[in-house]
Amino acid sequence: MKFSYKKLTVRILNLNRAKKSSIIAIVDYFTLVFTLWLSLFLINVGFFDFRGLESIFIIPFISILIFYKFDLYRSVIRFISFNAFWEIVKAVSVYILIVGIISYLDLGFDFLTYSVLINYWALSLLFVCGFRMSASWVLSNQETTSSRVVIYGAGSAGLQLATALKQSAEMKPVAFIDEDASYQGSLVNGLEVFAPSKMESLITKKNVQEVLIAIPSASRSVLKNILKDIEKYPIRVRVLPGVAEMALGKVSISELKRVDIEDLLGREITKAHQGLLNKNIKNKVVLVTGAGGSIGSELCRQIIKHKPVALVLLDISEYSLYSIEKELNNLNDQVKVIPLLGSVTVKARVKEICDTFKVNTVYHTAAYKHVPLVEMNPVEAIRNNIFGTLSCLEGSIEAGVGTFVLISTDKAVRPTNMMGATKRFSELILQSLAKEQLNLSEGKRTLITMVRFGNVLDSAGSVVPLFREQIKNGGPLTVTDPEIIRYFMSIPEAAELVIQAGAMASGGEVFILDMGEQIKIIDLARRMIRLSGMEVKDSDHPEGDIEIVITGLRYGEKLYEELLLGSESKTTEHERIFQAQEEGLSWSKMSSLLKDLESAILSKDHQLIRRIIVDASTNYEPTHEIHDLLYSHKK
Repeated sequence: MKFSYKKLTVRILNLNRAKKSSIIAIVDYFTLVFTLWLSLFLINVGFFDFRGLESIFIIPFISILIFYKFDLYRSVIRFISFNAFWEIVKAVSVYILIVGIISYLDLGFDFLTYSVLINYWALSLLFVCGFRMSASWVLSNQETTSSRVVIYGAGSAGLQLATALKQSAEMKPVAFIDEDASYQGSLVNGLEVFAPSKMESLITKKNVQEVLIAIPSASRSVLKNILKDIEKYPIRVRVLPGVAEMALGKVSISELKRVDIEDLLGREITKAHQGLLNKNIKNKVVLVTGAGGSIGSELCRQIIKHKPVALVLLDISEYSLYSIEKELNNLNDQVKVIPLLGSVTVKARVKEICDTFKVNTVYHTAAYKHVPLVEMNPVEAIRNNIFGTLSCLEGSIEAGVGTFVLISTDKAVRPTNMMGATKRFSELILQSLAKEQLNLSEGKRTLITMVRFGNVLDSAGSVVPLFREQIKNGGPLTVTDPEIIRYFMSIPEAAELVIQAGAMASGGEVFILDMGEQIKIIDLARRMIRLSGMEVKDSDHPEGDIEIVITGLRYGEKLYEELLLGSESKTTEHERIFQAQEEGLSWSKMSSLLKDLESAILSKDHQLIRRIIVDASTNYEPTHEIHDLLYSHKK
């Protein structure tokens, strides 16, 4: 039968703990028999009588009990550490001391001289430790299906990660990469450190499948540059979290996370103004409409940190409401969380809520936002986005709410779709009612404001989770147009800026958030594919893994979005929040438009609906006939 090294190591690894300990004890016993004989041999002790030969087999039995007491048979040899070797030093030293005492008592072991004991101690340490080191190397270097990884960053975090990975069956570290020239060429934890320029050769020669970035102190911009270099290669990338997230614990494999889109954007988070965060929240009752949605739920997470008296959640979806209530109670059980079912289109319900709980601040996020779906359901979008906003605002005003903040969108600027048009109409409602409120005395007015920003990452139905799901399913990734570009911001940053913008309101302002640079959606798709460890399949790379398919612009979709209607904006006390300079409508004009719009909805006159929205100074430029779209599926 042919000997199989791999099968033998697998059989050893599959033994239970007791059997493994027994094997180690037997090896230790025969090791100490051999080293005792070798110690005698090295100083030319000649003893071949039966009694002396018997002694070298009897004495090492003492070691088994001593080694057991020092827990040497509880250590997992494959993952043996420096501490375990120190325990071996202590155990062997105690064993030799006891053997020396036996020799001193004249029990027939007079051949155990001082010189023999010194040799015995040194050789025993060498062979006992050597056996464990050899076994560790053999067992940990067997062929497995573990992923071969390179650790980017040879500092303390990288060292800790490499140590943790040596105890993992999932990943096998093969090298470090570090930009610091003083590290390059040296060995860290037994692994060579290479320059970033050697990445390609490492991937090829060492068959690397993944890069783990272990630089928790790196800023977003630094991380973005690192990822830009790595994404040239079809290799998976994961990162350790930042310093703040790791402050209370050691580096471990479980803390590794996939690359977030925030990391790709490289956008640095601006420090929040604590006074602005607290102004409309601390010691107040806050209502969030659409509390179970992407923006609404993140607003709730941010709000509960700043110690409101109570946080009222309003949502029409029972499951979404249940989910966010449960999460918030886990985050902070000191704040009263009040989950309420209801629609923002019912003014009496909103007023009842605000009156009952004495609401001070309202964040209105409830809206239909998915562009193609809204295009197919324009009347429902108008009911929810326009009349829902009106009902919510009027109910808040009648209940004496102090501040009302509308969450708007860049799609409201020169809209080409119904979703953007309804949001712009909602902005105009707020601007016109804000003028009316400014005529009231300070104690009786509601401060009305709105915050406009672009796409948020990972929101429900957005492009990032869609791409992630498509990559998981093997593609293809669908992009509507190769030239389409969008602004992006993380949900937590957007929510935090919304709170701060709302706190600066004096009545009727349109605040816009600094969204940074727009990025091409097709470039985002390519980067997500590459950083998932795969290659884009195209004409230049026909053997690639995942294809990108261009599907064409959808109804109402624009190639790019804007944040400003006019050409100017002015700065505020926050560097990432600006105020737009825009003109609104009078409340009398708006009231007339709302009555006409309500009548058009009742009569189901789609052309009249569109004309009213265009006449409302929304700058709405529809790209198709509503009637044609609604009935196109019948053709």
